[in-house]
Amino acid sequence: MEVLHYHNAAGTFIVSHRRADSHHMPASHFHSTYEVYYLMSGQREFFIQDRTMVISEGDAVIIAPNILHRTTNTEKPKHERFIVNLHPQDMMSADGSLPDILQPLFNNDVLIVRCSLHDRLPIEGLVHSMIREVQDRKPGFEMYARTMVLQLLIHCCRLLQQNTMEPLESPSPMHERISEIVQYINCHYMEELTLNLVAERFYVSPYYLSRFFKEATGFTFVEYVNSVRIKEAKKLLEHSSLKVNLIAAKVGFGSITHFGRVFKSVTGNAPLFYRGGK
Repeated sequence: MEVLHYHNAAGTFIVSHRRADSHHMPASHFHSTYEVYYLMSGQREFFIQDRTMVISEGDAVIIAPNILHRTTNTEKPKHERFIVNLHPQDMMSADGSLPDILQPLFNNDVLIVRCSLHDRLPIEGLVHSMIREVQDRKPGFEMYARTMVLQLLIHCCRLLQQNTMEPLESPSPMHERISEIVQYINCHYMEELTLNLVAERFYVSPYYLSRFFKEATGFTFVEYVNSVRIKEAKKLLEHSSLKVNLIAAKVGFGSITHFGRVFKSVTGNAPLFYRGGK
């Protein structure tokens, strides 16, 4: 396994390259940056927001901040992928405006760019240049690499203008069924959501729901519910003045102690870390 990983102190710029024969992704995955995931070889199943989609070699996936996502297929683990995370502020023009060419990024939670062999040449040239910059770490490497991320994003947005993004189909009817359940959780996270209650609502057995939820999303049922609740709590901490105990109750936690414990397990930080003006 070959791994390259760099992140700055603020967590606003991350570069990761991995060539591996095994499947790996953190237990929970959402962040305050845009993520560009470029699959250099192999095939992956990606759960993003509320559905599972198949990503093939040469595809680029651009995910907006605070969107839950995870790769899921451990059956075909061999792959090579490049990931870069960039904060939205680093995409703005000098006057603080958002460049028109990048508008697709700000109008969509997820973009899938299907690249032809011809389209892949400039993208992979930028990817390999970023990898070399991070490996060599010459003076100014981070700033230089950021300029290449913007070039990569512009190239992807140009491709989207030229080619209509095809609607993504679920890999199977089972995935479509789980997608319906995920959409329900996304809308009702503040209510009581147990495996048995949701299984009863969708006329499936708890065993079916537990098994196929994990297969389709990469999350256990409880992991996903907790991740959605914590994602919403994090937004409230950052953008409201509500007290932490009120936020905990608002997103569906009955105990402030349990909320704090789950929050730290999902984000790596205590809730007050995200309070504005900390």
